[in-house]
Amino acid sequence: MSTTFAPAPWPAPAAAPWRFARELRLQRDGADTHGLQWRMARHTSFVGSSLLAVYLALCAVSLAIGAAFWWFGATAVSPLAGVELLMLGAAFWSCVRHANDAETITLAARELRIEHRHGRAVDRAAFRAEWVRVEPVHGEGSLVEVTGQGQRMRVGRYLPSGLRMTLARELRQALRRESATPARQEN
Repeated sequence: MSTTFAPAPWPAPAAAPWRFARELRLQRDGADTHGLQWRMARHTSFVGSSLLAVYLALCAVSLAIGAAFWWFGATAVSPLAGVELLMLGAAFWSCVRHANDAETITLAARELRIEHRHGRAVDRAAFRAEWVRVEPVHGEGSLVEVTGQGQRMRVGRYLPSGLRMTLARELRQALRRESATPARQEN
């Protein structure tokens, strides 16, 4: 038996320079600008209509069981099933309300913008790339704090604690690269 090695007909993929970021092309002030964006979102199993379908199926089963017990004379089961369904509905409502929680960090045209959505609230901050500091809040594994110009935002809530330092290093590298780029001339 013999083995032959042949080169692959396609080149090996180049290693991506960014682990979390994706490159963007933005339109600012009538000119194309290249930038980077990091998006970290909450992981959810169910969303909107599928969660409603699961809840309605649970309601039907629970009410059917409660009605059967009512029929056989155990009248206390139905009110308890109703309380259970109300509590389950409140838990599902909380899941739906926070399904779109996310952090978005955009770096373009020497500006770092951070947006944190949590429930209906949205926190935003904008920083000049040259004046930003990126540090862990309390040490390795803690949230990453972005400070500058009297503002402060913490990011990395939706990443495992072991990856937050990787995010901080990537942000620092991107900020250094952006600060070293010559500013666009205004005419």
